[in-house]
Amino acid sequence: MMPDRIGAPPRAWQRMLSGRRLDLLDPSPLDIEIGDIAHGLARVARWNGQTSGDHAFSVAQHCLLVEEIFCAITPDPTPTERLTALLHDAAEYVIGDMISPFKAVVGGDYKEVENRLKRAIHLRFALPAEPTSALNDSIKRADHVAAYFEATELAGFTIAEATRFFGRPRGFEVSRFDLIPRAPNKVQREFLARFAAIEKPRQASSRRTG
Repeated sequence: MMPDRIGAPPRAWQRMLSGRRLDLLDPSPLDIEIGDIAHGLARVARWNGQTSGDHAFSVAQHCLLVEEIFCAITPDPTPTERLTALLHDAAEYVIGDMISPFKAVVGGDYKEVENRLKRAIHLRFALPAEPTSALNDSIKRADHVAAYFEATELAGFTIAEATRFFGRPRGFEVSRFDLIPRAPNKVQREFLARFAAIEKPRQASSRRTG
């Protein structure tokens, strides 16, 4: 990436492969594309890349896992709820997956940028800008279950460490989930396929009520 010209204001946008130019400080829903999200998340590593396997365990693969767990713990989730779960870390296609200890050091500015991106992503896909507390809690629970298994199976955490930070999952066995890190292009296709499978009934419902 070329540096900004001397004396010029710092550049606050990123060019996406779709051709969109996304302003990080004032993101517009019109500049957000699911293809860019899938491409980026499939190439962002969870756990700073400190995982076993031939490939990094990507944020896209984590999002697929969280949505799967969310559906298992939520009675009859709506397509809108499922899409919110799938996109819970979508902002990381722009800002990367910053590990929790570093987030604590950076503080509020990081969260402010992340929240702006989340709201823009939600608006782009006709999701509530601010999900309900109940939905956020359910997604967070699924996120912690996923993190526990990723930590113990891939990232070298002991059971005691993972239990301390994420809680010990109840009602789940690790054998239920595919935690083998996969190639970025494969995960990108899986993410897009899952998005399409969730979005199809949402669009059908919208046409019926429109």
